Amino acid sequence: MKLSKLASEIAESPTLALNEEARLLRERGEPVIHLGIGEPKNKTPIAAILTSAAKLTSGEVKYTPADGTLSLKKAIIRYTEENYDRLVAPENVIVTNGAKQSLFNIFYSILNPQDEVIILAPYWVSYPEIVKMCMGRPVIVTPENGTFTPRFEDIERAVTSYTRAILVNSPNNPSGVVYPPELIEKLVDFCERKGIYLICDDIYHKLVFDRKEAAPAYRFTKRDVEDSHIIVVNGVAKVYGMTGFRVGWVVAPRQLVRVMTNVTAQTTSGVSPVSQSAAEGALNGLQNVVEALRLQIQNNREILLQEMKTFNGARLIVPDGTFYALPDLRAFSNNSVELSKFLLKKALVVTVPGKEFGMEGHIRLSISGSVKDVTEGVARIKWALDPTSPNEIYIGDKKMIRDWL
Repeated sequence: MKLSKLASEIAESPTLALNEEARLLRERGEPVIHLGIGEPKNKTPIAAILTSAAKLTSGEVKYTPADGTLSLKKAIIRYTEENYDRLVAPENVIVTNGAKQSLFNIFYSILNPQDEVIILAPYWVSYPEIVKMCMGRPVIVTPENGTFTPRFEDIERAVTSYTRAILVNSPNNPSGVVYPPELIEKLVDFCERKGIYLICDDIYHKLVFDRKEAAPAYRFTKRDVEDSHIIVVNGVAKVYGMTGFRVGWVVAPRQLVRVMTNVTAQTTSGVSPVSQSAAEGALNGLQNVVEALRLQIQNNREILLQEMKTFNGARLIVPDGTFYALPDLRAFSNNSVELSKFLLKKALVVTVPGKEFGMEGHIRLSISGSVKDVTEGVARIKWALDPTSPNEIYIGDKKMIRDWL
């Protein structure tokens, strides 16, 4: 069978592959703990359920405009004004099938073959692959050892005449780090001087701890949306825990939104009206559901930090946001892929290799589940790796003895 070279070079999603492996183990009755999936365990907000149910019961579930329904756009406009202090027009907004499609359509719309996109490590696994799918070249900027925050000087040095965009994700998946406002300010000024797009993946922007704030890029420019080089990506998946509804959006200059609309119209067409109604309900409904989720995850983070204190050899930069942590386990192995396989085999814990995020020797842990998942999951990892931890542990109803250290 002949396949395209471009498609054949796209890497398999490691998170989806791990989810499938965990599902198969669970079907066999194995007591797997899943610390790999980036998905909150909360129920869908009631406002989203009611508005989507109303759309279903109306029987009017038909095609929607390629750029989104006007009523959802109005909710996004209000959300943008309240959270970014920017008043935008409906023509500045496009609704997409999840934030992942937002990013794909942005890159498809701005990149020519071999154009470059600066990606800051650690990065979400799909960023480089999406850029390559749009025939661009991902250029990775890695922070100094011992930190997850890249230096502005290193970013500036990576820019060439082929650079079309810099992609920023703060709070950051997979590290949980929130970039300092000073870095965002420098990037805004630099991109506007150079005519480079600053793409802000803000999907976790409200999931921050310790009174931290993920400073929005719009704060550091006096230009309006039409003249700015800032592009903002957001959605309902993470802060509302509505991953399955697949609703994201982009706020950008009108010309870019028009091109992205054409791309959507010729590929997926518009987002399901049921999903758009659910997103509208979430944005217009009571926002205490967001704070409840944030507090739950913050509590899980505190438990993780307590558990990690007794993990000899592991090093963890405290996450300031999201529901992830990226511990450094190079004291045990420099091969994170093999390490994740080992932890799944021996401890029945799903993790994601740091190599997939541009951070070899680390593993990503998701703390979006239950307190029990966090405590027992970390306990199993410690048992498998740390020779100072107890030699015996119960995994499910089986007593396990460590015989490899």
